[in-house]
Amino acid sequence: MNQSQDLAVNGNPALIVVHGSGITGMDATHLGMFDIPLVANIPNIVYLAPTNKEEYLAMLEWGVEQDQHPVVVRVPSKGIVTTGNKVEADFSQLNKYKKTIEGSEVAIIGLGAFYQLGEKVHTKLQETMGINATLINPRFITGIDKEMLTELLADHKLVITLEDGLLDGGFGEKIARFYGGTEI
Repeated sequence: MNQSQDLAVNGNPALIVVHGSGITGMDATHLGMFDIPLVANIPNIVYLAPTNKEEYLAMLEWGVEQDQHPVVVRVPSKGIVTTGNKVEADFSQLNKYKKTIEGSEVAIIGLGAFYQLGEKVHTKLQETMGINATLINPRFITGIDKEMLTELLADHKLVITLEDGLLDGGFGEKIARFYGGTEI
């Protein structure tokens, strides 16, 4: 990862693709679950987590075309789902999450390959408890969308994160740190 740190310090545009990230069929020497704490906390890096094939290709295209940042794209560890929906290759508004379902009471933030699990949790909450949860695709691992997270305080009692990484230094820790002592 020294190359990514050197890229970040100088703000050099580059594209790095991370394969084998998250919780996978790993062995003792190839622990892909450390990628988020390792990469997402390097200043000036833009770390992206696609949820599907179209988003993955759009992130790669943007990473190659833009000239402002070193960009890292996390290849989903659970296979790439195809949606058939077009995704614009523009992620220049850094750390802006995408709210895919507007709801209340519970907000589900599903990172990367775990977005599909978020869809299942949303459906289950609606079927079993009558809760129409908000579903969010964060897309960015490196930062938080303070505006969106603040908006959730108005009508949500619980915010959950789904990811395939570690607690320490992970994406969920960033969200928990944002809310800190706030009662939702």
